Parts: sequence; C-alpha cells; structure tokens
Amino acid sequence: MPAPTAIDRMRSTLAERVLAGPDTPALLMVSGGSDSTALAYLAAELHEAGELGPLAMLHVNHRLRGEAADADARFVAQLAKLLDIPLFSCEIDIAREAELTGENVEAVARRERYLAANEALESLCRHAAAPLVDGRIVTAHTADDRVESFYMRSIVGTGPGGFRAMRYRNGPVVRPLLDASRNDLRAYLVERERAEEPVAVDAEGSLWREDATNAHTDRFRAYVRHEIVPRAKERNPQLLDVLCRSMNLIADEDDMLEAQAEALANRHAAWIEQSEALGIDHGAGCVLAPALGAEPRPLQRRAVLRVLGLVLGAEARVEAASVEAVLAAYDGAGAPRGGYVANIQGDLAVSANKRGVRVEPMAAFRARRKRG
Repeated sequence: MPAPTAIDRMRSTLAERVLAGPDTPALLMVSGGSDSTALAYLAAELHEAGELGPLAMLHVNHRLRGEAADADARFVAQLAKLLDIPLFSCEIDIAREAELTGENVEAVARRERYLAANEALESLCRHAAAPLVDGRIVTAHTADDRVESFYMRSIVGTGPGGFRAMRYRNGPVVRPLLDASRNDLRAYLVERERAEEPVAVDAEGSLWREDATNAHTDRFRAYVRHEIVPRAKERNPQLLDVLCRSMNLIADEDDMLEAQAEALANRHAAWIEQSEALGIDHGAGCVLAPALGAEPRPLQRRAVLRVLGLVLGAEARVEAASVEAVLAAYDGAGAPRGGYVANIQGDLAVSANKRGVRVEPMAAFRARRKRG
C-alpha cells in the first residue's frame, strides 16, 4: 500500500480532527519556509476541490534578519500572487518591542504574530460574510515540530498535559500538518516542480526560504532539532511516528481529565461578581467550595489551574507555584485552613475560612480586611 501523500495527510487530519470544512474561512500563516510554503499550496488545492473555504495568507516580517527577512516577504508575496490568495503583510520591530518590555524575543514575536493573525482573521471573516467563530488560523506545524516540543518540555519540565506537545486545535488555531513530516512536505514541493506545476522561487531559484538562524544551536529549539532528535532517530528511525502515537494517547487521556476538571471547576467555583445582565466578571475572583478539597488531587490541580486562568485572563501564564499555593489552603483532611493567606502571581490574594477558599485581586482582599 503506497504511503499517504502530503495532501492525503492534510485532508484526513482536517476531517478526522474536525478542524475545518468547505465553508471555513482559513487564514494561512506563511513565513516562506518549506512547511508554510507547502501549507499554502495544499490549502489552495483543497480550496479548489471545494474542501476548504475562503483563504487568505498572513506574513509577519519581524525585522530580525535584515535583507533576508525582506527577501522572505518578497517570496511570500510572489507565492500569494501565484495562488491568487489575498495576502495580509505587516512589519513589526520585535527586537525593539522586546527591549521595551524586557521579554524574550521569541515570546514577543509569537504574541505579536498571533495578534496580527486575529486581526487578519476578523477581516477575512467580514469579507466572507462568515461569523468570526467559524474562522480558523492555520499553521504549518509538523510532526517534527511536535517531537521537538516533546523533548524541549522533557528537558525543562512540564505537567502531564504538556507531553501532548501540540494540540491539533487550540481555539481558532488549527494545525492540519501535525501528522506530516518536514521531509514529506519538502518532497511534495520538489514533486510539484518536477511535475511542472506552477511554483514560486526566490532569487536563488529555491522553492522555499531558509532561515539561517534555525541552524544556530544556541537557540533551544535548534539545539533539540540538530543535536537531540537526530541521535534519537539513530536508535529508532520511526521516531516521529512512534512519538506522535504516544503523544496522541497522552492527549486522549488529557482531554478526558480536562473535561472532568472543567465540570469540577463549574461545580465548585462561585464567582464573586456575576449578574444576568452582565454575566461573570472573572477578574473579580471566586470562592472555591470546601468540597473541592475532597476531590482527587490531580483533578483539584487541573480545576484550580482552570480557575486561575479565568481570573488572570487569556494572555497570562499561570505559575505552577500559584496552583500549589491555592491547594495548600486545604488541609490534609481536605478542609479549608482557617486563617490561611497567600499572595500569588504578584497581585492575587488567596485566603481561607470554613466557607471555602477565596481567590481575588489583592486590592479587593485588603479592602475587605479594612472593612473588618
């Protein structure tokens, strides 16, 4: 039986994982590298076949690589013109932004890229007269990226759910190439040229752009890509397939536990400010019921993580120490510790009494204390 082609893999992943369909507006994140270039061609094929909805492309120039980054932008513009796909393109001075905020350059680049993607998706959905909730941001992450993430998280540490490495879908973001390898996609691009189908090429005649910084092993992902994964493949040439199957098993169990934790949080969290007219103000905090302390610890941990994520907002990172500080408000028998107080995430207060464990902004906690 012949091996599945790149288009077969993308088609089956879109269908089996229910990522997108014939009416789905799809914004393609295209850097110009081999993976995202292949994504653009594959999506165009599926759109032409009536299997994917209106398309647009987004290219973000991070202004980190001078003329090379400008050449990437020119290549992507050529690709968009060739495929007759509308292109959103923007430039962001990531280095300056990172300097101003004190953040990691890669973290800033990712945040700004997805902010641009959400704006572009809104525009695409408006033009397609489709609800924003139906739109998808489509990335070109592959099985290779997923395996690299698995090793990266193994090195720095993660919770059980972290070992799923990448989700096929996370909100509007979908990854239909997670079952394809980088070699699959590069072979697909070479075959397109061999079959004399229309292709974009850069000034050197290449079918995709190479980011030279991907070879710099002082960067964590590049180190894993070039130093760790090749050695693991020497032991097991089927590493990508084997690890991706393992990660999918982890993901299935993680999804089950997440569903249970969501139900637990809904049952045991009473939000401090909510009304029929305005809904819930998650930022005002909540009270966790005493009964939460009797639940299995792994589910408690996930429920608290979920609650803190809602209190802090979508952009915030919930620290593991914060979750443990909330759990420490319950004693060994599972009852709230009267008089317990902790400060988490810099601006949240955790306090406990017989009525439960309260999580709220520090200002609200101090105001309550002052009132007596």
